Amino acid sequence: MASVASAVIFKEFCPLYYLLNAIPTKIQKGFRSIVVYLTALDTNGDYIAVGSSIGMLYLYCRHLNQMKKYNFEGKCESITFVKLLSCFDDLVAAGTASGRVAVFQLVSSLPGRNKQLRRFDVAGIHKSSITALAWSPNGMKLFSGDDRGKIVYSALDLDQGICNSSLVLEEPSSIVQLDYNQKVLLVSTLQRTLLFYTEEKSVKQVGTQPRK
Repeated sequence: MASVASAVIFKEFCPLYYLLNAIPTKIQKGFRSIVVYLTALDTNGDYIAVGSSIGMLYLYCRHLNQMKKYNFEGKCESITFVKLLSCFDDLVAAGTASGRVAVFQLVSSLPGRNKQLRRFDVAGIHKSSITALAWSPNGMKLFSGDDRGKIVYSALDLDQGICNSSLVLEEPSSIVQLDYNQKVLLVSTLQRTLLFYTEEKSVKQVGTQPRK
């Protein structure tokens, strides 16, 4: 008897020219022409966030078909990671090659939502490239990891405009992934994966053998 063929799923590849055309391929800085590279990406139902090598964050609103730009003040450096969150307010966090992390609270046209762009900075703790970011579902907690193994917890009070940050964990190798849920932070490094219980500040390793 002939075996039943498995279902075939067809997918269509469609370049996002409407998005790419809104981002410059080069910028002029003095007498120099600098090529713009796209370095980080995150998406959700409302936005597409793209980080660049010139320190500019491009945020495309999928409902309004509009592109907005946000930048880090001061030194022009590559954005290495971006993370979107839609909760009561729309938030986007971005990390750079030198360890700077900024959170943008976006403007919304909906009643009762945020009407003024606000920015929060996580400064002075990370000293190397940001490799991972993770939000809590309500947007009050942000975890950031870097390529030297540091993980920083930032508590955000959006109503008061306050961001307090502290170092919560330090691993001997680069952080490659973070995910947070129900007071537990999943951490993956180049050497191991672990669960960090934020209330007890305890660590439980997943598996027993280090990664090769």
